[in-house]
Amino acid sequence: MNPAPAVEAACGACGTGAFLSWASVAPASQLFGPTVRRTGDRSTMAITFDDGPNPAVTPALLDLLEKYHARATFFLIGRNVRRFPGLTREIAARGHAIGNHTETHPSLTFMRPRRIADELARCDEAIESTIGKRPRWMRPPFGFRGPQLNGVVRQRGPLGVVMWSVLAWDWKPQPAAPVIRRLRRARGGDIILLHDGDHRVLEGDRKHSVDALAHWLPRWADRGLRFINLDEVRAAA
Repeated sequence: MNPAPAVEAACGACGTGAFLSWASVAPASQLFGPTVRRTGDRSTMAITFDDGPNPAVTPALLDLLEKYHARATFFLIGRNVRRFPGLTREIAARGHAIGNHTETHPSLTFMRPRRIADELARCDEAIESTIGKRPRWMRPPFGFRGPQLNGVVRQRGPLGVVMWSVLAWDWKPQPAAPVIRRLRRARGGDIILLHDGDHRVLEGDRKHSVDALAHWLPRWADRGLRFINLDEVRAAA
């Protein structure tokens, strides 16, 4: 028996599996539906935050952003919106966009479409009932996507999927220095991913993210960058 065909088939299957695994997590992948990961304008930068609102961190970020006339986008977890509606309203009142980060922050990779739709709908309801506006953007928890996500998103109407072009790797407590270092490569046109919350802990420590942003905001501003929220990207598209 010639083993070559079986070996080739196995290798092909492994290659396909590896490619699909990459496609499910890579921010640049468009295999499972279109995503946005840059602003389309090198004179702008979109700073985004995941997993809030978090009363231990979000207010300090709001003050810092206001100091530099920066608008941002906060991808909020629905259950946190229900816990902290006043803080959610303050985010919107200060001119920031609010996005859907699901109700409970599960991995969507292998989740059934009906459950994904429920996660998005419950988060939508929490946000809309709090600020009177349904979010136009969603970001999948962990950035994990499967082929079923695009169909759910399309059925829901104008709800685009946002990934990122620069990742701060700031989702666990750490000194600010490594977060600052990771943001060195940020340039105009980038969508930056930071965290103001922790999906595992109600009021997680994100001081390192605040300190890193305090370091970079004046430097980015000195480059002439304009900080926009993602609703502005949508309006300009």
